[in-house]
Amino acid sequence: MAKTVKKSKKTRKIVQKWQAHIQASFNNTIVTITDEKGNTLTWCSGWAAGFKGARESTPYAAQMIAEDAGARVIVLHSMESVDVYIKWIGVWREQAVRGLISAGLNLDTIFDVTPIPHNGCKKKKTRRL
Repeated sequence: MAKTVKKSKKTRKIVQKWQAHIQASFNNTIVTITDEKGNTLTWCSGWAAGFKGARESTPYAAQMIAEDAGARVIVLHSMESVDVYIKWIGVWREQAVRGLISAGLNLDTIFDVTPIPHNGCKKKKTRRL
């Protein structure tokens, strides 16, 4: 006989610090909202917001993605302020931040956590004839 598994209801978390991680690549934008330990509360991407193909990588899509993620967190966890961590070099990073503001969130700090190589890759050997 198969065992039945009960799904737990979504509960409100009481968290002091909230973090919004924006990953803006050239092909898509992903917004993840976490608590201070890094546990994901909600996320949204271009596909989840209803954009397909090349439309996922537009500034308008980045703004809508951030608004959607911000609205979900406000409803579920009554969040007010957030720290923002931006990663990668997509040109629509600013639009995603504006989307969080228009969703009704107060931004405490904005960090740029784009990985930068300290020394880079090893150079290719010179060709000998």
